[in-house]
Amino acid sequence: MTPIRVLFRRFASLFRKRRLDAELEEELRAHIELAAEEYRMQGLSPEEARRMALRAFGGVTQTHEQYRMERGLPLIESIWHDIAFGVRQLRKNPGFTLIAAISLALAIGANTTIFSVAKQVLYDRLSVPQSAELRLLRWNGDSNIVLHQMWGDFDPTTDGGMTGSVFSYPVFQQLKNHNSVMQDLFAFKEDSMNATVRGNAQRVVVAMVSGNYYAGLKVRPQTGRAIQLSDDSVPGAGAVAVISDGLWERQFSRSPSALGQTIKVNGALLTIIGVNPKGFTGAKNVQMSPDLFVPLTMQPLIDPKGKQGALLDDQNLSWLNVMGRLRPDVSETKAQAALEAQLQAAIRSTMTLQAGDTTPRLVLADGNRGLHFADGIFKKPVYVLLTLTGLVLLLACANIANLLLARGAQRQREMSVRLALGAKRSRILRQMLTESLLLAVLGGVGGLMLAYFARNAIPGLATYSWEHAAANMPFDWGVFAFCSVVTLLTGTLFGLAPAWMAAHTAVSSSLKESAQCTTRRKGIGGKSIVAFQIALSMLLVVGAGLFVRTMMGLNAVDIGFNPDHLILFEIQPPAARYAGTKDVVRLHDQLKQRIQVLPGVESVSLAQTAYIADNMDNMDFLPEGESFAQDSRQGKPDAELFNVVGLNFFKTMEIPMVAGSSFGAQDTATSPKVAIINQALARKRFPGTNPIGKRFKADRNAASPWIQIVGICANTHYASLLTAPPAQFFLPYVQESDVRGMVYQVRTRTSPAALAPALRHVVQSIDPDLPIVDLRTQREQIDATLQVQRALAALAASFGLLALALACVGIYGVMAYSVVQRTSEIGIRLALGAPPVQVRCMVLRESTWIAGVGIVAGLASALVLTRLVRSMLFGIGPYDPVTMASCTVLLLAIALAASWLPARRAARIEPMEALRHE
Repeated sequence: MTPIRVLFRRFASLFRKRRLDAELEEELRAHIELAAEEYRMQGLSPEEARRMALRAFGGVTQTHEQYRMERGLPLIESIWHDIAFGVRQLRKNPGFTLIAAISLALAIGANTTIFSVAKQVLYDRLSVPQSAELRLLRWNGDSNIVLHQMWGDFDPTTDGGMTGSVFSYPVFQQLKNHNSVMQDLFAFKEDSMNATVRGNAQRVVVAMVSGNYYAGLKVRPQTGRAIQLSDDSVPGAGAVAVISDGLWERQFSRSPSALGQTIKVNGALLTIIGVNPKGFTGAKNVQMSPDLFVPLTMQPLIDPKGKQGALLDDQNLSWLNVMGRLRPDVSETKAQAALEAQLQAAIRSTMTLQAGDTTPRLVLADGNRGLHFADGIFKKPVYVLLTLTGLVLLLACANIANLLLARGAQRQREMSVRLALGAKRSRILRQMLTESLLLAVLGGVGGLMLAYFARNAIPGLATYSWEHAAANMPFDWGVFAFCSVVTLLTGTLFGLAPAWMAAHTAVSSSLKESAQCTTRRKGIGGKSIVAFQIALSMLLVVGAGLFVRTMMGLNAVDIGFNPDHLILFEIQPPAARYAGTKDVVRLHDQLKQRIQVLPGVESVSLAQTAYIADNMDNMDFLPEGESFAQDSRQGKPDAELFNVVGLNFFKTMEIPMVAGSSFGAQDTATSPKVAIINQALARKRFPGTNPIGKRFKADRNAASPWIQIVGICANTHYASLLTAPPAQFFLPYVQESDVRGMVYQVRTRTSPAALAPALRHVVQSIDPDLPIVDLRTQREQIDATLQVQRALAALAASFGLLALALACVGIYGVMAYSVVQRTSEIGIRLALGAPPVQVRCMVLRESTWIAGVGIVAGLASALVLTRLVRSMLFGIGPYDPVTMASCTVLLLAIALAASWLPARRAARIEPMEALRHE
């Protein structure tokens, strides 16, 4: 006989023995129950009948125990027996098992889903080897820092200074050439550009990288080669590109023939030399990857900026992010001190310091997650969601624990028999915990499946509706480990109390037909758990109410213009093809005229900045007769928000004119410069006077032209709905000296889907390499700025509804069980003349008392915890009385509704049936 067959027979024999053990124990219990019933029929009391039955089967019991001891069952087989018995118990109660498994699956699935999002957004590292070695170069400075011109990552600090991570190209070159403490220093910069790939004009994200970028990150393309130092040695010589895995799949179907093909980026032809590995997102962040990676020295050709176009020689503009790896033999403190000295020398040798200017102080920051830009946006919302899902999980545990307590009361006689047969209390404790863990495993498997299919739903809430790129949240072993740990902790949490009470069942009292003291003790425990459930539900519902009311308040904000039937899209003419302002203006005029005559189009206008898009521009504003006030901290002149718009912008946006006139055909590039201000700016800069006809300058240069105010418009929100409408002024783009990309506003009677093909045809007919960027409606644009608030409101509302459902099940379960246990008492009350209404009110009063205790505890907790989300609310405070009152009424109504059926059932009990049962 082969070893495999021997092993198979041993497993089969072991399985049969386990089954025989289980069948023997079940048969023994059944014989004891039958014997006890026969003794009761002979007139013995239930306790005496049970004692006689156990004595009659003592020999069998002893034989069975001796058999098990002689076999010497190993621990693993004993545990397997517990699992098999637990599975049979769950199969005998399919309703209970289904409710418990679904509740746990929803709670565990919600926690796993939010964790998978939090893991990528806040904790995942760059997909590069030894990412912990990476360090990002940052700087800190005061209000007089010499870095006046910046493009990229910089923010004000709480002490009035500045912090950022951008450096000029000359400074980077000096840092790199004089570096002695890092393995190497490499630079990168990401920007959006126009690209034509296989005849398709589209907007892509391009990463301009130094020649040692791939070597510094220790990344190799999955096919082809990486960008090298030779590609980045001479400006404009390295006309090559490495594409992302996503672009390779979308445009080339992962064909190797992509290598060697050319693509056009802002008019420049680049040759594809490689494809990045899947999962590589570059050095900026871990969420998304640029489509193209090109040599940094291609910047003057593909992304010219400023008057000269080339930023490689610009000593004043800071725009590059710089990163490197620590050398193993150099401490971080020593490296930062050496780089600090090199930075000071580089700035003083490349920039001219004026009196009062200060130099920045270099800081080495952790670079394993890139620029960490997602932390400031998503950190607090993600932690709020993790807290909410944790409360939901705790609520589900309380609900299952309550159901197990009620179920455990029904199994008291079973536990008494097991104890009477000689089972140890630790054995019963282990058996009950095994059943709880089996329930948790069922919920964990369901939760893992739910999280797997729903993992992209939450990132979808933060994706613009006009973007079709599917979110791809990784579902790796870290997520699986989290789900497994949560499952085990959950099973232990909700199973420990029922298992402890089952293991400490009193044998003598539990063998009686009626065990009132034990029943009452367990009923009180169940009611305490229900009160705890109500408190958690109150906390969740209050949080959901606050976020929902915030969303309602934002939706009710008057934005100052009509967003309906308004289509937006952007045109970004590349500077390489449209070098002068006249060429750009001519292009925009031509596009505007072509679009104006399309069927269904009512009006067309342009703006430099889209409204309610989390973006805004400001410019100097000096009314005639005043002088620029030098701000003591910033050292900059007074400035106001502004927008460069088309001549019929106010008509298209339906912004009312309060005084004066709008722009017209008389306003041309050669006519006197004009402007329109809003009411907020009129009150701010011209209090008590009529600003119509007054002039101002938008530049502190003495030779700059005067601009005359010709009209006043109504106030509108600009960048966001979260702040009041700001003061702002408007300039016609035909009179500007530097016009580039513009946002088109098209008011139409047709749907965006119907008009989109015609719009694309118009643009392609004028320039085949010019893509339409971000075609969307104004409503979609507004919704995009409210994604975080909308996602919080939707998820909090979902968790609140789940909490209400679990609380409803908990109240119903404990009240129904209470009615069953008090059947005799209720029967006596009815027999003595108590009306059914009184019995019904008694049950409802008990449930109301339980709910009231939970609501008070939940309100007290809410008053403490809602202060933490004060900054995330709009239009209401954390102690909003409407929300608190509404949630209180809702939970009371849920409690009464859940206890109505048990109360009605109690009122319909027949007294004689209840007394006969007793």
